[in-house]
Amino acid sequence: MSLDSLKASLPDYAGDLRRNLDTVIGDSALSAQRLWGTVLATAIAARSPVVLRELEPEARANLSPAAYTAAKAAAAVMAMNNVFFRTRHLLSDHEYGSLRSGLRMNVTRDPGVDRADFELWALAVSALNGCGVCLDSHEQALRRAGVDRMTVQDAFRIASVVHAVGVTLDAEAVLAR
Repeated sequence: MSLDSLKASLPDYAGDLRRNLDTVIGDSALSAQRLWGTVLATAIAARSPVVLRELEPEARANLSPAAYTAAKAAAAVMAMNNVFFRTRHLLSDHEYGSLRSGLRMNVTRDPGVDRADFELWALAVSALNGCGVCLDSHEQALRRAGVDRMTVQDAFRIASVVHAVGVTLDAEAVLAR
């Protein structure tokens, strides 16, 4: 299946999601690499098998092998970082912030693609996972790299729509039983 199949599988009550998929993916101003890397990273982070199954082939077709791997790496490392840094931030004992994390994150230093693209994918995953510390860090890195606010917002718009589609379709699968 494909993006069209995914849209067709949405129930009528989720018509806004269908239109939003058209907008955030079909009418995106992002480059193909930024768009499809964001789609792939957030499809992984959304944890919806149907969304990942439907969007992955188009992402693979639109990304170089290096970008495909880097988008998956962004989803993987941010799955860890978002939990770790969000927890450290939420604890009332701020001394945890002065401790060494002890976590390997080498891919963030050399992702194999343009650093701004990787930062954009990491920001989108962080939006989906709700880590304010990571969101601020990646947004600031993107702004320092000259990425405009509309591009940053496009990334978290994609994350929000991909997540909502996954929630809706996964719920429909359970309710149809």
